[in-house]
Amino acid sequence: MAANRSANADRRARIEEMRRAEQARERRNRFITIGVSGVVVLGLVGFGTFVLMKKSDEQERKDAAAKAPITAEKSWDAKKLGRNHVETAVKYDMKPPVGGDHNPVWMNCDGVVYKKAIPDVNAVHSLEHGAVWVTYNKEADSGDVKKLEEKVGKTKYTLMSPVDDQAGAIMLSAWGKQVVVDSATDPRIDAFFTKYVQGPQTPEPGAACTGGLSQ
Repeated sequence: MAANRSANADRRARIEEMRRAEQARERRNRFITIGVSGVVVLGLVGFGTFVLMKKSDEQERKDAAAKAPITAEKSWDAKKLGRNHVETAVKYDMKPPVGGDHNPVWMNCDGVVYKKAIPDVNAVHSLEHGAVWVTYNKEADSGDVKKLEEKVGKTKYTLMSPVDDQAGAIMLSAWGKQVVVDSATDPRIDAFFTKYVQGPQTPEPGAACTGGLSQ
């Protein structure tokens, strides 16, 4: 009998020891889970804060670029640029034109690269909708042209085409605004895009850049 009681006591002791070990394991697992969760939460909060700060910095840079003057930019009085829809030829005072009477149909300008010359009267309508028009002549470096085609292709409310008889090798135009740039890496290109793609100069902001004329 004594041997049985001793064996039962040992078994109960082992069971109790196993129970305590299991409870200790569960506590450790809970602490680990809580710790890992805390690290993950802190990481997400930190990452979210980083993303928000980065977006805020980017917006501040864009706002600063939108306010800063662009070197050697030419401007025309928007109020003096005609906006009548006409179906006849129009003689513009600048090349490429930056505004004036124009055809009722716009050139598609949803990041469209035209390999051939396009009608001025349709392109001007695109500028009225807030597009930036990138143009180049035969003096432009082929590498610069390719880089600009890539930039335009990724930017809504822009279009690009050759204009052989323009004064500069590479030019950017918006409604009432124009600048000649030196190359595809000229910082004024980003500044011009930031400032004038659907910028404050736009007579008809939000108007369509699709559903118009295309080559």
